[in-house]
Amino acid sequence: MEVVEVLHMNAGNGDDSYANNSQFQEKAIVMAKKITEEAITDVYKSLSPKTVHIADLGCSSGPNTLMEAGELVKAFEKARRKMGHQSPEYAVYLNDLPGNDFNSTFRALPQHQEDFKKEMGQGFGPCFFAGVAGSFYGRLFPANSLHFVHSSISLHWLSQVPKGLEENKGNIRVAASSPPSVVKAYHEQFECDFSTFLKCRAKELVTGGRMVLYFLGRRCEDHISSYNNVLNTWEFLAKVLNNLSAEGVIDEEKVNSFNLPMYRASPNEVKKVVEKEGSFCIEYLENFMYDLENEKHIIKDIGNFVVNSFRAVFEPIVAGHFGEGIVEEIFKRQKTLILESIHDLDKVEFFNVVSMTKK
Repeated sequence: MEVVEVLHMNAGNGDDSYANNSQFQEKAIVMAKKITEEAITDVYKSLSPKTVHIADLGCSSGPNTLMEAGELVKAFEKARRKMGHQSPEYAVYLNDLPGNDFNSTFRALPQHQEDFKKEMGQGFGPCFFAGVAGSFYGRLFPANSLHFVHSSISLHWLSQVPKGLEENKGNIRVAASSPPSVVKAYHEQFECDFSTFLKCRAKELVTGGRMVLYFLGRRCEDHISSYNNVLNTWEFLAKVLNNLSAEGVIDEEKVNSFNLPMYRASPNEVKKVVEKEGSFCIEYLENFMYDLENEKHIIKDIGNFVVNSFRAVFEPIVAGHFGEGIVEEIFKRQKTLILESIHDLDKVEFFNVVSMTKK
């Protein structure tokens, strides 16, 4: 069983639910909008399909799910209007792991479709939605069936925790103090997973089809410089776990065996895998910085936003490994450490944006 099967966002409507803490994901979508629209314009001009097949991989179930699907369809409509074409039919496939809360998304769908049809006006073609449960590290769709693939803030998740992390004691992922063997293990897992992802999508996309992906990354080639003076929520979680182990609350072996299945690739690492796999031509590749300090007009309490956003994503993983009984204490302590340091560190996130064409 893939480790990613436990990566189900904290559903619900509480302060620490994913639905209420997905502003970063929304910001990433907005920042990548121009690249996405350019890719969609190009694929429509070159293919002009009668039915447009769109896949959103790692769609989750928060407020961004249907919003982003709508934005993708709008971009196709904008392109076809410029060419004076009749509106095509649309088939939008929403993909995530089987544990994703698809029910909440599809409960919201009828109202979304009604509002969206009014917004798009006369001449807008039928738009069909379907949920596709499964890991994007495997095949999800028939061969040569897709025109556009989109994925937002998902591909930094690996298919499994890399093997050979015994020397990563005190850390829960690649960190500045991780030995070279651990960095190598994570990097090789990323290479394997991303190459598999590309191979699967190459089968599913038509020739000339496009793909736009954005996911957490790092700006520097080395891992040490990447985390200098940056608010690193994972290090605070690692510190809490090590303290609880030292106090005898959590078994030391339980802490040492806990590593997160995620990797922040550099743009150069992304480029190398794409070129080696060989099925796609890179049209655009860039690393963006998202600075929380620039969002004070939207996020009134950055400290609690960081705390709740982190918990919304990672609580299921922590609970799955350490048990439900200790979860509150773990995140309570982590919150204290974050709020104590929030004003002294840079509150930034980096993510890669890559646009590709299927050869």
